[in-house]
Amino acid sequence: MDGGDVTELRSWLAAVSALTAAVNAGRGLRDVLDLVAATARELLGLDFCGVLVPDPAERNLVIAGWSGLTEEYVARVNSDRPVRLEAGASGGAPSSRAYRSGRPCAVADISREPDFIWGGVAREQGYRSMLSVPLVTASGVIGTLNSYRSAVHEFGGEEIDRLQLLAEHAALAITSARVLDDLRDQRDLVMRSEKIHERLLRVAVRAGGVEGIAGALHDLLGAPVLVQDVRGEVLAQAGGAPAPEDLLDAGDGRRAPEAGLVREQGPHVVADVVLEGEVAARVWVPGRAGALAPPDRRALEHASIVLSLELLRRRTALEVEQNLRGDLLADLLAGADPMSPSLRDRAGLLGHDLARDHLTLVAQVTAGGRPAPAGAIQRALTEAVALASGVRPRPLVAVHRDVIVALWPVAATGPASGRPAADALRRSLRSARGVDDATVAVSDPAQRDLLNAYRTARGALAVAGHAGRSGTTITLDDLGVAGLLLQLGDPVRLRAYADRTLGALIRYDRDHGAALLRTLRTYLDSGVDRHVTARALTLHPNTVSQRLRRVEALTGLDLRSAQAVVDARAALIVLDVAEGADAARDRV
Repeated sequence: MDGGDVTELRSWLAAVSALTAAVNAGRGLRDVLDLVAATARELLGLDFCGVLVPDPAERNLVIAGWSGLTEEYVARVNSDRPVRLEAGASGGAPSSRAYRSGRPCAVADISREPDFIWGGVAREQGYRSMLSVPLVTASGVIGTLNSYRSAVHEFGGEEIDRLQLLAEHAALAITSARVLDDLRDQRDLVMRSEKIHERLLRVAVRAGGVEGIAGALHDLLGAPVLVQDVRGEVLAQAGGAPAPEDLLDAGDGRRAPEAGLVREQGPHVVADVVLEGEVAARVWVPGRAGALAPPDRRALEHASIVLSLELLRRRTALEVEQNLRGDLLADLLAGADPMSPSLRDRAGLLGHDLARDHLTLVAQVTAGGRPAPAGAIQRALTEAVALASGVRPRPLVAVHRDVIVALWPVAATGPASGRPAADALRRSLRSARGVDDATVAVSDPAQRDLLNAYRTARGALAVAGHAGRSGTTITLDDLGVAGLLLQLGDPVRLRAYADRTLGALIRYDRDHGAALLRTLRTYLDSGVDRHVTARALTLHPNTVSQRLRRVEALTGLDLRSAQAVVDARAALIVLDVAEGADAARDRV
């Protein structure tokens, strides 16, 4: 090795040491990026140098670190003419090709590249040739290191190898700097939360999201990482993590976290991601039980906290979106015209097409045989929204009053409209924690008259409850005559009809605290058998006989007559429909 080679080797070692020292000294990501660009420019004798990384949407590459360029110029390029990231590795700017392919891309003379999308920028800045080398980590390409020369230049193999070598060290330095930035941000967030409010953690994690956090953790640990929510859905994988079914099943739904965020489970290490006292997700490090050093465990704890912030940001965004859906549904059920431009625009922004016919599904969830509390209803809504997210066009699902309402497009993809859609909705609602069962009523298709469709379905829900048919899917056809009467939408006339036969009975029960109406209903449902009725009501048959004689005296019905039985049954059906229609109107 001659003197020149020794000097060059010393320069490279000094450059790598400077990058390592910068990260160890806690210098921020921007400083590290600028140092990478300056080091490459100095070592290779470049005119300009830049480090490009994807923007938050991963549509473009933007200059994040540079040497030989002005800050004003960089800001203008990033704002007006960023490098577009193409879908494949064969087209687009050199930086896009290098990023997508993971291989260097050189241009000796940009004047011979008529489709070079940075041609205008090149002429303005005064460079003729460039070399773009990907910044590669174990979790993938994180950006490119670009070198520019003002003259036409053929980049040789040795020159490319040297820039690649520098890029390898730069990628590690950048990844480490990003992790340190994230940990600093997390520390600052926790300090502020203690001063303001322990729940005030609704902040955005860096633009990488769950995938970026998993990638950074993978780089820190040097091990595969998988992030999984409590439903078993994979949120992110990095470093070749195995499929979820290859891991031990931790799916017991949301629950209180165990002692300590990080623990060993079989051959794996798992960390809970906790939100509001419940486990919202889990981070798996497969096959590393007993192998993680204390610093690695600390990194996993930090990643769990950062992930909780990211999931909280997502949850907040979903809550805002769901509030918008609730407002839209409330306007539609208040009688607003779904074909009005303003409502159609609002619906379109949320992914809904109001120009289609929709079925109205109205669902009531129960817990312990009673209407579920507000918390359980919200959890059921979350499951219903998850179901709707996989259907196109997307159903509009929201809580209205105390029920969950879904406007389900006819002929939607996913669960077919009608009973299959209602059955799928019922299954999703029943899967929510704190929900024992659900009843779903389905209206006929409607486009403009969504208010009456809702009233009909809500009335069907009430009629089903009177008929002891809770915990099922109910269509209007299932209700027979009651379903037909519900569609008349005139509870005043229906109640007047029922009152002519049962009015005296209703008033007697109200004034005396009796249960004659219930006795009559049970008697008719029991096949007019007094002994069966007595068992159903836990009464002596003689008590049932006494009550039925009182019923006959108040109503003038002779319950031994087939016609009287028909009249009484019809009056009860009409009464149920009238009460259901009244309840639907009261809850619009």
